[in-house]
Amino acid sequence: MMYETVAAVDLGSNSFRLQVGRVVDDQIYPLDSLKEPVRLATGLTAEKMLDADAQARALVALSRFGERLRGLDSGAVRAVATNTLRVAKNVASFLPQAEEALGFPIEVIAGREEARLIYLGASHSLPTAGHKRLVIDIGGGSTEFVIGKRHEPQLMESLYMGCVSFTMRYFPGGRVDKRRLREAQVAAAKEIELIAHDYQRFGWKEAVGSSGSARAIADILEMNDMNPGGEPGITRAGLERLCSLMVKAGSADALELRGVKGDRLPVLPGGIAIMSAVFEELDIERMTYADGALRLGVLYDLLGRFHHHDMRDATVKHFRKRYQVERDQVDRVEATALSALTQLSDGAPDESDLQYLSWACRLHEIGISVAHNAYHKHGAYILTYADMPGFSKKDQARLAMLVLGHRGKLEKLGVLPPEDSIWRLVFCLRLAVSLHRTRDERALPAWRVSATERGYALELPDAWLARNPWTAAALGEETVVWKQIGREFLVRSGR
Repeated sequence: MMYETVAAVDLGSNSFRLQVGRVVDDQIYPLDSLKEPVRLATGLTAEKMLDADAQARALVALSRFGERLRGLDSGAVRAVATNTLRVAKNVASFLPQAEEALGFPIEVIAGREEARLIYLGASHSLPTAGHKRLVIDIGGGSTEFVIGKRHEPQLMESLYMGCVSFTMRYFPGGRVDKRRLREAQVAAAKEIELIAHDYQRFGWKEAVGSSGSARAIADILEMNDMNPGGEPGITRAGLERLCSLMVKAGSADALELRGVKGDRLPVLPGGIAIMSAVFEELDIERMTYADGALRLGVLYDLLGRFHHHDMRDATVKHFRKRYQVERDQVDRVEATALSALTQLSDGAPDESDLQYLSWACRLHEIGISVAHNAYHKHGAYILTYADMPGFSKKDQARLAMLVLGHRGKLEKLGVLPPEDSIWRLVFCLRLAVSLHRTRDERALPAWRVSATERGYALELPDAWLARNPWTAAALGEETVVWKQIGREFLVRSGR
């Protein structure tokens, strides 16, 4: 479904941001934006727990966003959470409260997925160019590095360092001196060293900064004529001058410079330290600035889904190729599983359930590339921990659960609520796998599946079951597996 108005919510480690846009001719034009300096990362304890104060600030901000978004369809809004909620150990208890305050689901996205979306947003806010660009985004808890061309990211990485975390660690109380600054720069340099060789070998023509830290530094350098020859953006010489002035002042608060914004001051030292290390390690002399970043990228990714250019479909296709999935077999399984879901849904299955079941069918055998024994466990592990562009961590967990549950005992899925629709998807996938155990082209007979009070029932011709004793035995074993978890699977024979 296409929407005229779309919205993106970015739950960053420093600020929460809302961007509302209007879709006109496949372009997104800003309608409204809100920003709340939540400083979520400051509430992350040494034990990686999000404290009560940070949670309270977050819920207040999300309630405000929720009021602005009231009336929009769920398909027109996408909310993503980044580094702090990636690492917070109590995120599972916080997310339901956050989603209730916002009124929409929240996806916790992986670092490389964040990098992909950042590049998508940055590239849509820059002039079209045929050369490769390096986009760097210093966030509150992580820094993303992406090299791409036009709107296609080609090399992506996310490093665990950000302006909030570095300011807290190296500049307590906002105090800045030469030793503290050097320690922060060295720490950032050690992280960047891990990727520097690959990035320099891949190469780029233009370096671009995005989001708050880059914008704040660029504004200060430009408004105070600190770049050589009045160059726009960020230069190495300008950065060095800014570092010297900050050390001399003793804190960012004491900087008597134009363009220093109050809401950015508390985290400015960490951002400057990381940026100067980026310039040093990647041998950058000059960096331009892009207005678009994560929020705009989320909106364009959402727009792509409306036009059936869903990045998740491309990722599933890549995984099928990468793990050498037997295409004919998974196609047979998919067709049967989707037919079963349609029957169980009275001909009108939920679109999201159809998507997940389809993806799970296509990926259920990827673990065979590791080992045939317990391949469903290998597949679930891959889907849980691999970088999967377009998928949130919750998406991946749901897919992994389907693949894990498609064979073997079902007790391992006991953590799922009985009413969760994933049980129906697991049943459809298991049924399809059982009916196609022979892995050949023989056609299935007329069959019908239906819901019972405690589970499911399958009806197959008596003669077909007699001619296919191996499959009949597999279906018999399946009835026992479902019975062991207190559910029902009946196999009925017909004419």
